Amino acid sequence: MQRTCEVNYMTLMRLLPRERELGSVRSYAVGEGLHFQLTVLEESRFTTRVALTQHNPELPEWLQSKIEIRLYHDVRMAEVCAAQQISRLKPRYDYPNTQMHQPDEKAQVNLFLADWLNFCLRHGSYLAKVF
Repeated sequence: MQRTCEVNYMTLMRLLPRERELGSVRSYAVGEGLHFQLTVLEESRFTTRVALTQHNPELPEWLQSKIEIRLYHDVRMAEVCAAQQISRLKPRYDYPNTQMHQPDEKAQVNLFLADWLNFCLRHGSYLAKVF
């Protein structure tokens, strides 16, 4: 998982707005009607917290991906802090559990972020206008 977090950090640094100030936004189109937006939620000396949100007018709100990511600049790593309706992801979950989380759910969400970032980097185009 450490390698995934390192790769996610490098990819996010390429996609984030150059001026990483609170509220900075960068939007990309990755297909017809499919956009994603990176928003800086928090900025400090050693960390940045960003939200990656999907925007597709054809899908209901609850089906659109929302991920919060914390970037650790001193170690050059990015990890998913929250995803969809899960406000805090634990490193491991006992299985079975009442919330039906997978034992390695945090690792799976970080791998999903890696796939999504690579897709956006390869197929996305920067949108000057925020939707």
